[in-house]
Amino acid sequence: MQTKEFVWVYPYSRSTAKEQGQMEQYTASLRENNRCADCIEETIKKRFDGATLERDAAKEVIAEFGFHRVSYVLANTVQSLKQDGRFSRENKAWAENFSIPSGVDKMEFRLDSHPAVVDGFINQTRRAYQELGLFDNSHCPKDSFMEDFTDKVVVLSASALKANYLAPEHQLWLAESGFGCRPDTMGNAVFATCLATGDKTRLERYQLVGTLAEEHMPQWAKEKLEQLQQGQEPPTQEMEGMTMQ
Repeated sequence: MQTKEFVWVYPYSRSTAKEQGQMEQYTASLRENNRCADCIEETIKKRFDGATLERDAAKEVIAEFGFHRVSYVLANTVQSLKQDGRFSRENKAWAENFSIPSGVDKMEFRLDSHPAVVDGFINQTRRAYQELGLFDNSHCPKDSFMEDFTDKVVVLSASALKANYLAPEHQLWLAESGFGCRPDTMGNAVFATCLATGDKTRLERYQLVGTLAEEHMPQWAKEKLEQLQQGQEPPTQEMEGMTMQ
């Protein structure tokens, strides 16, 4: 797990930031987007020999800025150049999963390196992300998001985690209470305990992917779940700062 604290990738437009009194966060994030784009450009210059991009070139940029921002900058570039055939169909489809709000100066942090080389950089980034072994909807029964989550192990979306907490052990939680446990209420709050640490926090239903399928439950998680169900909870503390704001 990465331990560096990364600058939040601000997900809203400038006008929203202004309305919400969040211009400081917006500006800090945009500044970091620009710095990340510059770093990717410099890395490509140093590690592309005209024919091949060095293996794992993306990892040094990811270590500096985190997966969320590197992916955001790369997706912005592909979306801005979506008619360019030098990006693979797979990477174009991947880029469409990122919501980049209107009112953001996308050209400001769009990469200018050759699209074919950027495509290779994206491939490296996606492979490095896959190596994390994170849980997603493929680990949940179909339509499990519409279940009542009470007393079930739920999967927290990787996109809801801060970049320095991107690890599968931070995704598995025992949902215990809250209106958000049920799919038929107006509330979103899900009060839950992290299986790995015993820490408790409030999650939002929209941050959850669904319930974890039994066949994908790691042995360590089964043991922790049994301890919790038997009331053998370790000392806990309120977990703060793990999820995006």
